[in-house]
Amino acid sequence: MLMMNTRLPTYFLSHGGGPWPYMDGPFRAHFTQLEASLKAIPQELGVKPRAVLMISGHWEERAGFAVMASPRPPMVYDYGGFPPHTYTVTYPAPGDPALAERVRGLIAAAGLPAGLDAERGFDHGAFTTMFPMYPDAEVPLVQLSMHAGYDPEAHLALGRALAPLRDEGVLIVGSGLSYHNLRAFGPGAKAASGQFDGWLQHALLEVPPAERSELLRHWSEAPAARQAHPREDHLIPLMVAVGAAENEAGACIYHEPDFMGGVTASSFRFG
Repeated sequence: MLMMNTRLPTYFLSHGGGPWPYMDGPFRAHFTQLEASLKAIPQELGVKPRAVLMISGHWEERAGFAVMASPRPPMVYDYGGFPPHTYTVTYPAPGDPALAERVRGLIAAAGLPAGLDAERGFDHGAFTTMFPMYPDAEVPLVQLSMHAGYDPEAHLALGRALAPLRDEGVLIVGSGLSYHNLRAFGPGAKAASGQFDGWLQHALLEVPPAERSELLRHWSEAPAARQAHPREDHLIPLMVAVGAAENEAGACIYHEPDFMGGVTASSFRFG
C-alpha cells in the first residue's frame, strides 16, 4: 500500500463503451473484467487521492490544452443509441478550481499553451471510469483536454509538466481504449487488436523506461497501429500518463483477449 507521503502512480485506463456502468443486462456483462480492474484501483493505491486529473479521449481543443475550471461540472452525454435513462445519469463529483489553476500554471511554465474552461462537463471517458472507482463521487475530479493534432511528443511533454502533482495527492489518469476502431469491433478486431496489444505490452513493460517514450513517439509504426487506431484520440491519453512517470516502471492492471467478442484490451499503471 502507498503511504501518505508516497508519490502516486499514473494510469492509462481502457474505459469501455458508452455509459456501461449505468446499464444492466447483456451489454453490461461485457465489462465484468474491466469493472473489476477499476474497482481494485482504490485498494491498490491504499490512500484516497486529494483529486483526480483526467485526460479523456473525448475532449480535444485546437487552441491549446484546456483545464476544466467549474466547481460543479455538468455532464456531457457524448454517445448515441443507448437507453433513455443513460442521458439523465449524473456523476456529482465536485470540481476543483484551485487545482485547475495549478494545472494551467504547470502547463504554461513548461512553455505549452493552456487555458481554463469554466463550462466544460464530465464526458463518458471520465465518469465511466470514476463511477466504479469512487461510486460516492467524493473525490474532486478535474478534466484536462488533449491538444488537437495528437502530437505524441506534445502529450509526453504535458505529462512531464504535470508530474509534480503526483507528490501533491493528485492522481493522473489517461482514459481511452488500447484498441479503438469502431468499424472493426468484435471478431473482426481479433488479429489487429492482438498485434497492437502485443506491441504495447512490449513497449510499456519490457523496454527500459528510458527507451519507452521514443517508441511511443513512433507508435504509428507499430504492427497494426492504424488498424487499431485509425484516429488516435483514444491512445493519446497514454502519452500523458507515461510522460508523468517517464522514468518509472509500468505494469498491466487489466488485460482481456476477448473483450466485446474479439478485442484485446488492456490498461496500465506507471510508477
